[in-house]
Amino acid sequence: QVQLVESGGGLVQPGGSLRLSCVASGSIFRVNAMGWHRQAPGKQRELVASITSDGRTDYADSVKARFTVSRDDAKNTMYLQMNSLKPEDTAVYYCKAGIRTSYFTGRREYWGQGTQVTVSS
Repeated sequence: QVQLVESGGGLVQPGGSLRLSCVASGSIFRVNAMGWHRQAPGKQRELVASITSDGRTDYADSVKARFTVSRDDAKNTMYLQMNSLKPEDTAVYYCKAGIRTSYFTGRREYWGQGTQVTVSS
């Protein structure tokens, strides 16, 4: 079994910062690409940032220059540093990862349960 657990969400004022973490645990052989997605009330889930196994990153235009995605493969952990937060960043943030559970199995995508980020004064 593989689990992804997010943490670090909360309430922050506009202009503030938060750091989200996503820890993968369980029967893991290799973690491939990972990503952060978010879903605001009444809106579709959208990709915010992604990072490949060799460290290449990509960002949604709405968060470029404000958010930074990183990973620590020794800890099977991905981070999202969010700066200059805006009210429109309010959403539930989910992590997703492509994970192989053994040398003999293919990659499967897993999702975390989400963490709420609220940006409000």
